[in-house]
Amino acid sequence: MPLGTLDRTAPPLFNQGQSALSKLIFFGALALFLMVADARFHIVQPIRAAFGAVLYPVQWVALKPVQVVLGGGRYLEDLQTAQRNEEDARKALMMQAERAAQADTLAQDNARLRELLELRQTTTTPGRAAEVLYDAADPYTRKIVVDQGLAQGIQPGSPVIDSRGVLGQVTQVLPFTSEVTLVIDRDLSIPVQNTRTGVRSVAFGDASAHGGGLELRFMAANADLQEGDLLSTSGVDGIYPAGLPVAKIERIERRADSAFARIYCVPLAHVTAARYVLVLAPTGNPAAPPPPAPAAAPRKRPEGKPGAGKNEKKPGERR
Repeated sequence: MPLGTLDRTAPPLFNQGQSALSKLIFFGALALFLMVADARFHIVQPIRAAFGAVLYPVQWVALKPVQVVLGGGRYLEDLQTAQRNEEDARKALMMQAERAAQADTLAQDNARLRELLELRQTTTTPGRAAEVLYDAADPYTRKIVVDQGLAQGIQPGSPVIDSRGVLGQVTQVLPFTSEVTLVIDRDLSIPVQNTRTGVRSVAFGDASAHGGGLELRFMAANADLQEGDLLSTSGVDGIYPAGLPVAKIERIERRADSAFARIYCVPLAHVTAARYVLVLAPTGNPAAPPPPAPAAAPRKRPEGKPGAGKNEKKPGERR
């Protein structure tokens, strides 16, 4: 067959239809028409709503992993923030509790200092305030150590009081500290007087089994004493000023086989919880002599007036 007689047209199976340019023009015009029609008449709105309703489950399923990831991140961030806030709140609460405890301690200290100052106003004996540092290391004695010593003018034998009464006596003085023997120590004794009857006696420390009281010794069984009587310093020893409260009578034991009564007393001072004390000067210290008065200067003789000398001529006397 000659080549010029061959059919050059594409078979129906490979027929391409309209050209690409014509398709572009057609679909472009259609898109423009739809946009104008939708903007003017909203004809595409029902179709968009229908497609949105159909595709909503697909969108919901597709968004869930993203929401889970974002929600997990936010949960972790919120958890860390909550933990930090809780830690900060705990620290603030601890600080507030510490400040409250300090405020309570300061209030108690102020109350004790006020009581100490009021007690200081009731006595004319000079004294110096001191703070209790610690208890003595000897377990068989009842002693404390205060922060005043020789440098502050503390003298051995000085009485020590707190806001409620007599606490003890200075028994050892160091350059910057002093050792105070408490009234409940077995080696300390204080002359006391019953404020109700005026009877004098001597109170000794370590009366009870646990060593926390005092005892009046050598008191007759028929002595006029009652439970609750107040004992104060008598002032006859030259150390303690008179009238300082010491103890109260707690129990009286009168036995038929003894001529003396056993009288147990409770100290009024905070012997186991004192913090601020007042160290008084012993009343027996001699007062400093007053400074000598300056000698009177000789009176100057006025001019023109002769004095009454030995060689001065008296009236009626011949030379």
